[in-house]
Amino acid sequence: MEMRQGKFSLWRHLDRALRVSLPGHCAFCLGTTNAGSAWCQPCFETLPWNIAACPVCAEPQVSRALAGRRCGHCVTRPPAFLATQAPLCYQDEILRLMQRFKFSASPRAGHVMLELFERGLPAAVLAWPDALVPVPLHPDRARERGFNQASWLGYRLAAGQGLTVINARRRQHTRSQRGLDRSERYHNLKHGFEVTTRLPPRVVIFDDVMTTGATLDALAQACLVAGAQEVQAWAIARTPLARGYAAV
Repeated sequence: MEMRQGKFSLWRHLDRALRVSLPGHCAFCLGTTNAGSAWCQPCFETLPWNIAACPVCAEPQVSRALAGRRCGHCVTRPPAFLATQAPLCYQDEILRLMQRFKFSASPRAGHVMLELFERGLPAAVLAWPDALVPVPLHPDRARERGFNQASWLGYRLAAGQGLTVINARRRQHTRSQRGLDRSERYHNLKHGFEVTTRLPPRVVIFDDVMTTGATLDALAQACLVAGAQEVQAWAIARTPLARGYAAV
């Protein structure tokens, strides 16, 4: 535990030093910002915030009148997690920011996404979990990509919130989820994860982007088997699945 806390403390100092050394321009329009801010206020206000969303899977809804109501998928096939926090929609500036992080390994893009995520959640929500479990990559896929973006973000989020990180593992090297429909995604990841550490009662599972929720559902099932009593899903952004959704 002392070693883990020391590691978190080191990351906090390094990340703080990095943020201070970053250029003082908006991450979206390159305009000027207030001291210590990674964005200008006009860009912040026009980001695709996921306001009208299903409270269980955070799928953006087609109408603000449906905000707070379960979507059809969560009514007919409830996931293993109780709720999802995904404050942004994976489109426009957030999509481009995520691509800079994932494909160009931009640390600034990663830090900006974490700051937006924390800004988008109430303090009580951030204080809810006892531990955080990032979505794991199979070692072969991690070597292909060069790094695990969910783990990179998850460890830094946990360090900032004082959470313990507990790692899961993939049982096998499954095919990529890209291009699969919802049913295929669930089948592809059935029994796909394992957690060998006994988990505390309240656990958050974390990914950078949530598409259908199949990956997080499979990981939540593994967390419940490992002793968690309640599981929430957190993601930086949620992919809109329906046309005409009410993002603001």
